[in-house]
Amino acid sequence: MTHTLTYHIHDVAPYINWIYFFHAWGFPPRFATAARIHGCDACRASWLAGFSETERTRATEAMQLLKDAQRMLTHLDEDFRTYALFGLYPAFAEEADNLVLSDPGHVERRALRLPMLRQQHATTAPDLCLTDFVRPAAQGIPDTVGVFATTVPPEMEHLYEHGAYADPFKHLLAQTLADRLAEATAERMHEEVRRKYWGYAPKEQLSVEDLLTEKFTGIRPAVGYPSLPDQSINFLLSDWLGFERIGIRLTENGAMKPHASVSGLMLAHPAARYFTVGKIGNDQLEDYARRRGLPVETMRKFLAANL
Repeated sequence: MTHTLTYHIHDVAPYINWIYFFHAWGFPPRFATAARIHGCDACRASWLAGFSETERTRATEAMQLLKDAQRMLTHLDEDFRTYALFGLYPAFAEEADNLVLSDPGHVERRALRLPMLRQQHATTAPDLCLTDFVRPAAQGIPDTVGVFATTVPPEMEHLYEHGAYADPFKHLLAQTLADRLAEATAERMHEEVRRKYWGYAPKEQLSVEDLLTEKFTGIRPAVGYPSLPDQSINFLLSDWLGFERIGIRLTENGAMKPHASVSGLMLAHPAARYFTVGKIGNDQLEDYARRRGLPVETMRKFLAANL
């Protein structure tokens, strides 16, 4: 069963990871602590005093940028919502590092086979694959895996881009906030999934800071990220989940439109952790292409950064 959730901006704004927002504007992580201070003059002065004289001007710029961002969030809250789509499915790990999902609600539907990539570090440490965190088929007991996508309205990314209200600074601010809001929506949705819809952590009580440092049980690997680097997986997930239901379309390269969108998997294994697949050899490329049912050269294009 799939679920579609709609959020007000003020519902997801507390889940914004300001480190990545400031990174997009060229600020090191220490400047993101501006988001933690209270608005009084004494708090701002105390925060600024924590920087050297040479950095204080930059810190003042960061504080002003945050103020502009918060003002725009208030404006966005009047006109926009964010969207999440997810489903929870019986699943198992199949030999050759495949993840297999079924949909009992649609018995006529064929199982979804998602080939995964395994690390090839050639060290004493185990080479990880996402299928390591899903119960193997040989056990005869299905596990559960979540599939999700989140996004913002496409108009949000184009605010202040053209016309009488065109403003390059505000346009870039709207774009960077749209990216953060899509990620924040995924964070809020995942929290609700763990506590309510999937319910494997019903008593979870974590602060937003704890959530952003991933202290919850399970992981949420996103397509295109280090443990799930093949962007073409989006074609499989979209066909299965129906990304278009929340306004996401895919380009010929599997990129999502709006750009401020996130898709991926949800795994609940308590030992699950993030990792980087890294470089793979031609042997795994050829095997992966075979499992995907696509030409090796096609997969070479999608996995160029891993070769």
